[in-house]
Amino acid sequence: MKVRKLIESFNAAIDGIIYSVRTQKNMRIHFFIAIAVLFFSLFFDLSKSELMILFLSITLVIVAEMINTAIENTIDMFANYYHPLAKIAKNVAAGAVLVSAINAVLVGYLIFFDNLVPMANMVVNKVKQSPPHITFITFALVMLIVIAIKAYFGEGTPLKGGMPSGHSAIAFSFATMITMLTADTLIATMSYIMALLVAQTRLEAKVHSVYEVVAGAILGVFITILIFQLFR
Repeated sequence: MKVRKLIESFNAAIDGIIYSVRTQKNMRIHFFIAIAVLFFSLFFDLSKSELMILFLSITLVIVAEMINTAIENTIDMFANYYHPLAKIAKNVAAGAVLVSAINAVLVGYLIFFDNLVPMANMVVNKVKQSPPHITFITFALVMLIVIAIKAYFGEGTPLKGGMPSGHSAIAFSFATMITMLTADTLIATMSYIMALLVAQTRLEAKVHSVYEVVAGAILGVFITILIFQLFR
């Protein structure tokens, strides 16, 4: 009987995680980033301490988002009307998620920065030898490929709706070009932050899904890197 109750409790906990991922857009984003970070960590020689901090940071973000979801649902259940205290509770819970996410970004920066700098410098030095007109050709190709894919899926317009996100593809393409044409890590970081903000606006406006935005970002980065590598 105790074993059965333990299994039921375990299944209930799994159901809670699945519900959060299925219903919460931010949770899906957190899961995607966590999977990507853990995958790329395989290519770096991280110490046990670094891995421990990485796992703790990822866990903290996911737990904070789940608690935020639980708080929001509880408030909505008891207060189906506007109340200033309900708003404060939701904002505080969302703030906890934001703090944990910022902490995760800082941890990732501190862990991966030393490993990424030599690799990034090597790529930047090679690409800086590329002809200037390559940037314009890259932009045109990204646009044409986005339009072609949208036409294939028969959804949206070049810059509104459908698979993939045109805004996301262009933003990440520009961020990648800036990264490759400058040797300044700060400028490159800010460029990708701006690209992420562009992608976030598409999600907030509900013009695109997470998958469409991610597909656009990957497309923009991949095409840009490929062209610069081929014609450098």
